[in-house]
Amino acid sequence: FIHNGHLIIHMEIHTGERLHKCDQCDKAFTRNGDLCRHKKIHTGEKLYQCNKCDKTFSLNGNLIRHLGTHTGKKPYQCNQCDKAFLQNSVLITHIRTHIGEKPYQCNQCDNTFSLNCNLIQHLRTHTWKKSKQCNQCDKTFSLNGYLIRHLRTHTGEKPYQCNQCDKAFSKNNHLIRHQMTHTEEKPYQCNQCD
Repeated sequence: FIHNGHLIIHMEIHTGERLHKCDQCDKAFTRNGDLCRHKKIHTGEKLYQCNKCDKTFSLNGNLIRHLGTHTGKKPYQCNQCDKAFLQNSVLITHIRTHIGEKPYQCNQCDNTFSLNCNLIQHLRTHTWKKSKQCNQCDKTFSLNGYLIRHLRTHTGEKPYQCNQCDKAFSKNNHLIRHQMTHTEEKPYQCNQCD
């Protein structure tokens, strides 16, 4: 950085401190510019108009993302499969499904998730009544999907088949981890050595 002030502002990103708090809701930001952009949500001010339709947006970035829906272009291509996305952030989230990264940790049990929405859905299981009963043992579940996944422990069903060998798995994340043995992909690197 040319100026020390710019370095100080930049360092806030690494500390995770969110000193710039919104006075209308509980959101906080590392940079004041981000807070100013956020405040437009509360004012309802929508200065950015799409020139292809009548939609308006409070943030220019939202308009730019929206314009991609008119062109059909998806510039962010996954390098591990044929999926492409309008936004880089969505691609980054998608890549987690290939590498098995699960940064979202439940604060009530040891479960981790690759998507925040999956964590939110899981958190409901701690408060919902467990009304789905396994007909082969005494376990109960709050969601039908969890019961179906559990039933595979009794039936031995393995619906997730590797497309490079004859191995199959009862859970998709186990298949994803296994597929790395074929690609010799090693996504996790030690920050102390090679």
